[in-house]
Amino acid sequence: MLFTLVVFVSLLGVLSALNAVMTARTSQGATAWVISLITLPYIAIPLYWFFGRSKFNGYTVARKEAEKLVNKKLKDVVTQAKNYTPDESSLGIFESTAQQLVKMPYLQANALDLLIDGEKTFQSIFAGIDEAKKYILLKFYIIRDDTLGLQIQHALIQKAKEGVQIYFLYDEIGSYQLSQGYLDTMRQAGIQVYNFHTQKGIRNRFQINFRNHRKIVVIDGKSAWIGGHNIGDEYLSKSKKFGHWRDTHIKITGASVIAVQKTFIEDWYWATESFIKHLQWNPIPSQKENKKILIVPSSPADRLETASLMFIQAINAAKKRIWISSPYFVPDGAISKALQLAGLRGVDVRILIPDKADHILVYLAAFTYFKNVGATGVKFFRYNNGFLHQKVMLIDDSHATVGTANLDNRSLRLNFEITALITDKPFTQEIKAMFENDFKHAYEINITEIEKKSFLFKLITRLARLTSPVL
Repeated sequence: MLFTLVVFVSLLGVLSALNAVMTARTSQGATAWVISLITLPYIAIPLYWFFGRSKFNGYTVARKEAEKLVNKKLKDVVTQAKNYTPDESSLGIFESTAQQLVKMPYLQANALDLLIDGEKTFQSIFAGIDEAKKYILLKFYIIRDDTLGLQIQHALIQKAKEGVQIYFLYDEIGSYQLSQGYLDTMRQAGIQVYNFHTQKGIRNRFQINFRNHRKIVVIDGKSAWIGGHNIGDEYLSKSKKFGHWRDTHIKITGASVIAVQKTFIEDWYWATESFIKHLQWNPIPSQKENKKILIVPSSPADRLETASLMFIQAINAAKKRIWISSPYFVPDGAISKALQLAGLRGVDVRILIPDKADHILVYLAAFTYFKNVGATGVKFFRYNNGFLHQKVMLIDDSHATVGTANLDNRSLRLNFEITALITDKPFTQEIKAMFENDFKHAYEINITEIEKKSFLFKLITRLARLTSPVL
């Protein structure tokens, strides 16, 4: 019996190793898994099937099916969208490449509201919910049934009573503490609530590594909100542990809302195998502003590593400055080298990360990057006025990004994310002013002092870095 078990586990280890060779995104990752699966199969096999795979099976098919349904039912969507695409001659290499990456066009005729921190963000979202006439689409990574969560629930139930159709998605891993009673109350009010179904499908049955990290609200096809905030009291700076929660969201009013809506529909179709009818698909242009926005959804179901390539392209395109704010700094080799090259070109490269840690392994792993990346003049700053959670990037004086993607392996390769790439000089000036204020509440990291730290500290940070593929 014992012999049979040993043979079975050994065979399963070899088969898993072959799977890793065929599917791992990097040679280093494949090598690490092969060695582990063959030499330590009893430990490595469960870890591999829970955390090892980098492709989300089945979602690509579901996404194509959702696209077919959209295009079949609304044949004039693409034609209508063309009325709001900027002339190709007005786009530079950076913009054109970004369009090719996501297979979606820039859309103009947009107004933007920059929402700094939770109070301003949720005031805007609640106002949008209150104005809803036909439907509300919501998706969050984390939903808590605390004070803010109950306020959201109450506002949605009220709109449901008024006849507004509400579709709510949440990530079951991020929202694992959410009570069943909270969900039942909304369902009883007629709100359609579903989890993302990360483990849907036989090949995803044991996977907990892929998470829907997107935060999306769409109201009547007219307005959309994306950014770093989830639904929880800590995002309103009510956490005793973190205090002030520094985060950023944006409200989009205009043509680009349909691109945000399309991303939601793809996730909804995956989770529910149903299509939401009677949505507004004809772009509704802003009458006030004409900002150009490219919506960049990224996921482990993409043919290319969309989020990683977006960061690399932005860094390579920078001529004057590239300022990046992220709660986690665990970049891959390509992004690290792009940052180094930007420093060599004389670009003002600044990375803003939190001084407080919410994930200790990620916090420690970041120390291993400071010396090498900082060798060419890249500057690192730690924000110390509470906890920094925003995911924002400023490229020169012309481009900015606001979204959900962090600068770590999870966001670059494993999570479902969404980012708005904005090409608009007045808006980038708002982002620049926001960054400058954040830097006033931050201190520059002294690389020399880190080099003087003990061998034990350096060893711990190196060991923490080894966990970065699944952080």
